[in-house]
Amino acid sequence: MGKNGSDNAYYLLGLRVLADFGATIAIPAVIASVLGAKLDAAWGTKPYATLSFLALAFVLTVALIRKKAVAYGKSYQELINKKP
Repeated sequence: MGKNGSDNAYYLLGLRVLADFGATIAIPAVIASVLGAKLDAAWGTKPYATLSFLALAFVLTVALIRKKAVAYGKSYQELINKKP
């Protein structure tokens, strides 16, 4: 990587990974927290529904991050292979 415009592709990939991973982690956690809190209030099971949904969100997040990491790894390898 030199000081030319080719570095922009690496920076853009990094920003895309950062935003995508951030959303992939945050969105399931927020949805699980809100849904779990509402169900705990309705069922009187505080904090069991929230903890259960957070555990499910964690498992889902790990699977999604792993899948996306493999895809982004391939994208990174393509950038390396295209290097002039």
